[in-house]
Amino acid sequence: MPSSPSLALRRARLGTALLFLTNGALFANILPRYPEIKSSLGLDAATYGLAIAAFPAGAIAAGLTAAMFVRRFGSAKVAVVGTVIVSLSLLAAGLAPSAVLFALALLLGGAADSITDVAQNAHSLRVQRGYSRSIINSFHAIWSAGAVLGGAMAAAAIALGLPLGIHLSISAVIFVTVSLIAARLCLPGRDEAGEAPTVSQENTKPRITPRTVFILLALVLIAIAGAVVEDAGMSWATLYLGSSLGAPAALAAVGYISLVGAQFVGRLVGDRLVDRFGQRTVARVGGVIVAVGMGLALAFPTVPGTIVGFMAAGFGVATLIPAALQAADELPGLRHGAGLTIVSWLLRLGFLLAPPVVGLVADNAGLRAGLLVVPIAGLVAIAFAGVLEGRRKTGN
Repeated sequence: MPSSPSLALRRARLGTALLFLTNGALFANILPRYPEIKSSLGLDAATYGLAIAAFPAGAIAAGLTAAMFVRRFGSAKVAVVGTVIVSLSLLAAGLAPSAVLFALALLLGGAADSITDVAQNAHSLRVQRGYSRSIINSFHAIWSAGAVLGGAMAAAAIALGLPLGIHLSISAVIFVTVSLIAARLCLPGRDEAGEAPTVSQENTKPRITPRTVFILLALVLIAIAGAVVEDAGMSWATLYLGSSLGAPAALAAVGYISLVGAQFVGRLVGDRLVDRFGQRTVARVGGVIVAVGMGLALAFPTVPGTIVGFMAAGFGVATLIPAALQAADELPGLRHGAGLTIVSWLLRLGFLLAPPVVGLVADNAGLRAGLLVVPIAGLVAIAFAGVLEGRRKTGN
């Protein structure tokens, strides 16, 4: 049986959870207030679209620098500093007097968010190694809870008529404070300090083989499969249920809620499933659930069936992104943090490119055809899950 985690590890788990909670909550605070910002700045649809695209653009531009910062300063420190920058950038975006300054603030926020994302995942994997069992899915579940918390804060601020600047100032103060508390709880020092060196760390020149490249590409595809399903729920579920299937507005919103709710549940139980069956089996079964669940929902389109289909999709992909990030971080032949950074960066490209691809198909063949990307993503997960780890053997 594995020994009980030390007090330092338990504190670090709490600190890492606070970082994930904060990261989920920050952007969710400003997102519901985008229409208000658009109106106050007098932006037309095209200018508004370009301005908000600055956040993912910043993330893509800066994402590949994350490994360098993590190696130099340590994952916990980078995650905390990144969180502070994201907080202040989103506050600046909310207070921006022009479209240019709004976009520049989002550009900086997106850049900091991409680095923070890699750093907090790197620290979660460092803590997980100390636990000697899977806990990364629980952190991603907490991120989802943070997003719900941030959205609820924004909804409450709107309902109370709270000015945007005051609302985002409160959000920044709360979550900067939480991140500083997290900093005191996380593991100190740089990530490689005090850990047994891996083969890649012992070599002065990391050797990247064709097999490593193939595995890395497979992990990217697994992660993008998860991203495509998430984006389908976020961008298209409400529209499909309302416009294509004729569901009332309140009921149409349930499609996305069912997906994220099932994903949250899947991540809560995901660590136990991974410990018992291994990442490979969990990903394959998840892919089957996505492909069959959403495939049947599209083949026989009804409102209840589609809601259940989105629910199945959310549950099926719950562990895909955490599994891909963990496997990438453990790839031999890469410098510390490089695999995690590459998969995280390309994953953001998946989030950026998925909506226009679905939209293009929908314009030519209908949204029902466009949503075939969801069962296809399930098949991709099944096809490439073999690169993930099987069940780990534990001693008595």
